[in-house]
Amino acid sequence: MSEHAGPAPHNALHKFIAGDRRMGVLLPFDLEDWTAQWGSLRSSMLKGPAPEFTRDEWAYLIGFLDPHTLTGFFEQTFGADAQGGSLACIYKPRGNVSVWLPNNASLLGPLTLVLISLTGSPIWAKAGSRTDDLAGAFVRYALAKLPPGTLREYLSAHVRIEQFGRSDPRGAEMARWASSRVVFGSDAGVDAVDALPHDPASRLFGFGDHRSEAWVHADRLSDNDVLTLGRVFAIYGRAGCTSPARVVLIDGTPNQCLTLRERLILQWKRIMPRPPAMHHASQNIMNSQLARAQGWDATLAPDNSAVLLTGTVTTPEVPGLWALPIVPATMEACLATLPPNIQTVGHHLSDPHEPGLLSSVTRTHVKRYVPLARMHHFGAIWDGWEFWRELFEVVEIG
Repeated sequence: MSEHAGPAPHNALHKFIAGDRRMGVLLPFDLEDWTAQWGSLRSSMLKGPAPEFTRDEWAYLIGFLDPHTLTGFFEQTFGADAQGGSLACIYKPRGNVSVWLPNNASLLGPLTLVLISLTGSPIWAKAGSRTDDLAGAFVRYALAKLPPGTLREYLSAHVRIEQFGRSDPRGAEMARWASSRVVFGSDAGVDAVDALPHDPASRLFGFGDHRSEAWVHADRLSDNDVLTLGRVFAIYGRAGCTSPARVVLIDGTPNQCLTLRERLILQWKRIMPRPPAMHHASQNIMNSQLARAQGWDATLAPDNSAVLLTGTVTTPEVPGLWALPIVPATMEACLATLPPNIQTVGHHLSDPHEPGLLSSVTRTHVKRYVPLARMHHFGAIWDGWEFWRELFEVVEIG
């Protein structure tokens, strides 16, 4: 990609309507054809995951590539599909998008690239230097499976994914090249990217350090719900910003926490079927001992693959990638002990949309309040920011 690469010439104006306001979106492709091409990958993907992916990751990608899901991003952002009528404004892609991906939550790479591809803008992505490059692996898979067409040409000519360290000069090149900079990682990492020389008009979308948690009513949890809770934790452990760093039993009891832990252990071979790496198992044994010293009731999951803890909202926090605390609390105590960098709350409650509860949630720093199974779902709104819409600029039509 050249220093001044831009999207292909605009050749398709798609119209949407929200209320009585009609908007156009200029794209360098036909939206229906483009999403159908992404969706065509699903038939080959159903035969089994690429070697770099787990089955859960692969299944999530298959669902994400559903053409209805992809066109849904436009409908959620711009409104329903429309024909005819005068337009109030036209959205057009801003141009080059540079993406710094994190060292954890590696599935975020493919998801982000697919979402940004719906703008038609060129993408230059840096994969995390200490993790598997799933973004690059997925693009290679797509290039091998897609038939000749506009999407294949776009991925080949306008998507560049590299893996290098923080001090590599390519990072500065990415910053200079970009019209939009999307950064996932630590707060320090976001600040470091923003400090790189860049076009003053370039937009920064920084997604730094965040934590999430699950709120449940113990008597609402079926065996399948317990399995879901375990899996949303196990896919990333506490490394993922959307993984539960604690489970809160709202109005629960210590005995109910112990019971939930036992139910998780009974299903653990389904939650984490693969034995952990030796260093993770060793760390979990050590962290279980540290937890007991700090007042937690700690139990190791099968194969020492995690530490399941019960305690209170005031018991000192235990470090550990695979440590899952389960605590009882009133809603008032739960809200009062939310971390300042809270991102996602995954709920499984009797009435999660009770007006008083929703009012309380919106007065906190919570960015996403979603059903338990949707904690890891990625979309056009992230961390309370409509960042995907911001990858377009607006031309008002008089």
